[in-house]
Amino acid sequence: MSEKFRIESDLLGELQVPVNAYYGVQTQRALNNYKISTTRMCHYPDYVIAMACIKYAAAKTNKELGALDPVIADAIMEASKEIIDGKFHDQFPVDMMQGGAGTSVNMNANEVIANRALEIMGHEKGEYKYCSPNDHVNCAQSTNDAYPSAFRYAFIRMNRKLEKSLKDLIGAFKAKGEEFKDVIKMGRTQLQDAVPMTSGQEFHAYATNLEEEVANLERNVNLLYEINMGGTAIGTGLNAKPGFATLCAANLTELTGEKFIAAPDLVEATPDTGAYVSYSGALKRLAVKLSKICNDLRLMASGPRCGLHEINLPPKAPGSSIMPGKVNPVIPEVTNQVCFKVIGNDTTVSFAAEAGQLQLNVMEPVIAESIMESITWLTNAMNTLRKECVEGITVNKERCYDMVKNSIGIVTALNPIIGYKASTKIAKEALETNRSVYDIVLEQGVMTKEALDKALDPENMIG
Repeated sequence: MSEKFRIESDLLGELQVPVNAYYGVQTQRALNNYKISTTRMCHYPDYVIAMACIKYAAAKTNKELGALDPVIADAIMEASKEIIDGKFHDQFPVDMMQGGAGTSVNMNANEVIANRALEIMGHEKGEYKYCSPNDHVNCAQSTNDAYPSAFRYAFIRMNRKLEKSLKDLIGAFKAKGEEFKDVIKMGRTQLQDAVPMTSGQEFHAYATNLEEEVANLERNVNLLYEINMGGTAIGTGLNAKPGFATLCAANLTELTGEKFIAAPDLVEATPDTGAYVSYSGALKRLAVKLSKICNDLRLMASGPRCGLHEINLPPKAPGSSIMPGKVNPVIPEVTNQVCFKVIGNDTTVSFAAEAGQLQLNVMEPVIAESIMESITWLTNAMNTLRKECVEGITVNKERCYDMVKNSIGIVTALNPIIGYKASTKIAKEALETNRSVYDIVLEQGVMTKEALDKALDPENMIG
């Protein structure tokens, strides 16, 4: 032992580890090997907590099955509980991007928990003969069951925050739907005038559109509750006592309040990444819808003099370094970009899932990182979109109504009365002469003024 470092050893030999670090030699090797991204495990607290929950449940299971000395098992459980409660998260510094199918993450957890358990039992860090990262904390486990079980639970925890953010955004759109329910505007298809509607209907439709995604997320997150703990290396359960899988799932359920179940076929479950593909697809679907809504907001707010200018977005930043007075729709823009990233992450997940071979998919680290990034970015983006944009949107009522009155699109209401051919002729003349549909119909004597007023009343056309 030196003043600043302790010496630990593994298969590859000895290595210096900071004397105060709770992690050990394999974590240190990961720090030396993987300087890839700027994202570390500790940046996702739910991930650290999930890993500690797995280790707690495994230690409890091994204690109940007689595979671990109760004193050691209790110390492991106490150390794990401290991490679950928020302590020692800075001791999980490994890069999210790594080789080894997650071994570095698993060993980071094993080492931190072992060293804290040693302190609890009155020993020094590194005195692994009393509590070993491999023999005790990792007892009856492999990275190949502990690691995916942990990030499945991390996704579940993070999804709850995502759903709250989504529901809050839905509520904001519903509120605007109610606020704008009496504002008549022109609906459009293919960017061309269609038929009248209200701004309230438009914003309420955004809420309804996003409500579908709450249910879709819940359907797909339910796939994550099946875990392969007890399968160890390839699903055969080597080195785990009979009954470990079922009992560990039950102990994890008791600890977390979730409803985890042991996979019925652990050999199948170990390399299977289908649940991640499905859940990532749900994130992508949400991103696609959210991006389309932001496109609409930017288009409706275009102008203010030479665009649609139907709504006003809260001004958040000067829009140009050269054009005075310009204000850009920066919040929908940043949300669009988040959605593009999520769509790209889903493509990464698809490629990584396809890359599995035989009894293991070694690409799970990039699957975990991509999905956690997507959940985090979407959660933050929806909170930002709601607070910094949607809640402050106002509508330009007169501008919207003027466009309805001047639109050729209202001639559609005449189709049932005078027929499509006659309506088309009137629309064409209105376009060519830049005159209103109303004036042309009266001039040609096609309808009486009373009948025309009733047919072209915008409020009658939105029922």
